[in-house]
Amino acid sequence: MAAMPPPIADERAGLREYLAAQQHAFHAIAFGLTDEQARATPSVSALSIGGLIKHVTTCQRGWMERVAAAPQACADDSRPMEERAADWEDEFRMREDETLADVLAAFDAQNAETIRLVETVDLGAAVPVPQNAPWFPKDVSAWSVRWVFFHMIEELARHAGQGDIIRESIDGATLYELLAGVEGWPETDWLKPWTPATASCSRRSQRSTSCSA
Repeated sequence: MAAMPPPIADERAGLREYLAAQQHAFHAIAFGLTDEQARATPSVSALSIGGLIKHVTTCQRGWMERVAAAPQACADDSRPMEERAADWEDEFRMREDETLADVLAAFDAQNAETIRLVETVDLGAAVPVPQNAPWFPKDVSAWSVRWVFFHMIEELARHAGQGDIIRESIDGATLYELLAGVEGWPETDWLKPWTPATASCSRRSQRSTSCSA
């Protein structure tokens, strides 16, 4: 996928292509990382690349359940609060027993379901607003499916931006050189595709200490 979404002909195509572009960004952010690096929390944030990918997987899943149920509401989570809280905490970290490959596979499976829905559902269908959390509006009874997909683009873009900072903190790699590496762009005078071999000597390390590849 190119760095920019392709030209679009209509609203549904626009939603699909911009969702796909933001989903693809996480593959670039994770490109070439080891499992240990994917678990790392090198910035002031407690978030890791692997944790972010787990979160956007779960985030998409929850919203797509609402889309699939529209215009009906999803069933409430009836599990004990302790169990739900444990799942919420686990959603933001990549455990020692998880691999980046597995986390990305789950992400891709959910991505495919999100794209399937954006291609097939009624964009105007009502999605009831849950009333069980303080961040949901109390003066709105329903969003549209269309609104949910715009919200998904917002969520994915926001977390991809967080991922950019975390990734640069790990090894100095930035998004365009990562995209160039993922997609095999030709090297230019001003952009060199990132390769996993460069992880042994980041630009960050070169600024402060001697480092050999």
